Amino acid sequence: MASPSVADILASLPADRRAALETLRTVINEHIDAPFEERVQYGMIGWSLPHSVYPKGYHCDPRQPLPFASIASQKQHIGIYLFCVYMSAELQEWFVDAWKASGKRLDMGKSCV
Repeated sequence: MASPSVADILASLPADRRAALETLRTVINEHIDAPFEERVQYGMIGWSLPHSVYPKGYHCDPRQPLPFASIASQKQHIGIYLFCVYMSAELQEWFVDAWKASGKRLDMGKSCV
């Protein structure tokens, strides 16, 4: 069975979830730098560094490109997975401080907001 495409994932969602993920996707695509590539990875819409840029790939599975960020509609929430924040204590501290400054409550796991 072929992996789903970004369009397949979005089409499979209820309208409210689809609208939220489409908004997140648009914002990310408008602001992410090259050479990150949008793709479906681990069943989520994500952005990663291709092997042409980072040949080692993802340390958990070197056949996979290095993940940077992903978004997904989960059972009880919409998750934003920020692998880039998880790997840097300095960046994680900046992110948490910036989120607090927004006045919104932060619900964050290891790499999931």
